[in-house]
Amino acid sequence: MGMSSSSARLRRTGTAVAAGVLGLLTAASGPALAATDASSGRSPAASSAGAVHGTAAVPQGISRLAQGTGRDIAITVDDGPDPTWTPQVLRVLRQNHVKATFCLIGTRAQKYPELVREIAADGHQLCDHSVDHDVTMDHKPVAYQRQQILDAKDMIEAAVPGVAVNYYRAPGGAFTPESRAIAAANGMRPLGWSVDPKDCPRSCSTTAAATAARPWPPCGSTSPGSGPRATRSRSRR
Repeated sequence: MGMSSSSARLRRTGTAVAAGVLGLLTAASGPALAATDASSGRSPAASSAGAVHGTAAVPQGISRLAQGTGRDIAITVDDGPDPTWTPQVLRVLRQNHVKATFCLIGTRAQKYPELVREIAADGHQLCDHSVDHDVTMDHKPVAYQRQQILDAKDMIEAAVPGVAVNYYRAPGGAFTPESRAIAAANGMRPLGWSVDPKDCPRSCSTTAAATAARPWPPCGSTSPGSGPRATRSRSRR
């Protein structure tokens, strides 16, 4: 399953939409997110895959491409939900009739379930971004990686029962073969990016705007965020 992308009619405006979303995000400068609840009680003794029965096999490879033809842009939004920025990002996307994939941190989904429901109600894809955004996950035991991935999925699903979480993005791109296998076995395609606009610190605002505004090659994919940081990705087939 591929990342959400705009229709052919909207491809010409994709860069403007991305720039608008990034403009909102570069104004944010919040601190690194801290863990508030690291576990939902899932047993680490479960199999490393923890396969979901009755579902089609999900590839373990990291998806970095927009799914479509021509000059497609796929937007992903990281590190939310955030009560300040998520509504503004949703408004920009809604005004431009564009769908995106929101990469949600489990503890934040648990804290702001109404925002998760708003994201889903607008027809956006949901992505698991771990329990508390530990960028050192790739140096931790497999049991810890499993807990971070599957507990976050539980937290997101608790906010929107019945809505699928189709992707997993490792914090900071800290994927491991084991984390990709765990995600895929639980119905989530590992999701990467290919362009980072450097939009986290305030000092990078100009860089982010320039990245958003530059010409796009065929089949681009972009990835801004709703929380204190954002990533934007571009890709070619």
